[in-house]
Amino acid sequence: MDHHRLRSAGDKKVFSGFTTAEMEKMDRMLKESGKVPNLEVIKRLTTRFNGSAGRAGKPLLKWTEVRNWFLYKHGIMSNDTSHTVPNNSPPVQEACVMNETSDISKGEKFIDLSKLEFEAKSSDGAWYDVEIFITYRFISSSGYEVLVRYDGFGPEEDEWVHVKNVRERSVPLEHSECDKITVGDTVLCFQEKTDMARHYDAQILDIQRKLHDIRGCRCIFLIRYEHDNSEESVRLKRLCCRPEY
Repeated sequence: MDHHRLRSAGDKKVFSGFTTAEMEKMDRMLKESGKVPNLEVIKRLTTRFNGSAGRAGKPLLKWTEVRNWFLYKHGIMSNDTSHTVPNNSPPVQEACVMNETSDISKGEKFIDLSKLEFEAKSSDGAWYDVEIFITYRFISSSGYEVLVRYDGFGPEEDEWVHVKNVRERSVPLEHSECDKITVGDTVLCFQEKTDMARHYDAQILDIQRKLHDIRGCRCIFLIRYEHDNSEESVRLKRLCCRPEY
């Protein structure tokens, strides 16, 4: 798949739309059942919240927001690969590493999953932007896989990808942000060859810092691609960085 992706940093917002009473209700439900409610229960709960007196004058909740709260609270966004994903919960979000997964009732911040964009590593070793997650399945020998449709491709290119090969989308940098890249960083680099052009993970080996001019950043980054160990000197415009929190 040859695909030069257009990227945007995207909004990273927190779960701030719930009332205290709503969070306490969801917290009790989760503690009592020990698992994420099924879709029918989540939709029914959302309807109940939206019809309550406590939500008067506030924006209506979407059922996806309620589901995402339960997913975060249950901890499936944890970096712990030994964690068990609930049988009734889509595991797509497990691929995105989140650092802020503590108790929301204590006022700590959570990232709004509905605002995130993802990328997936295809069987060709390159990373592509995900347009939608179609469905998922569990393979006893390897774990959860998701069926993804890549941004800019049709249904014929849909692909099953292990959740470990799905992550939050890498982001481009402005010319003034080149100092965020340091030697040793893992970046996503756009590799261009005569027969293909794809995004691959790469390591920063060296950086030649140069004065910026009217064209922007003129620094040169020596990178080594992880998929074939080849090295190349590239400009900032070909690099994307991992998201920061």
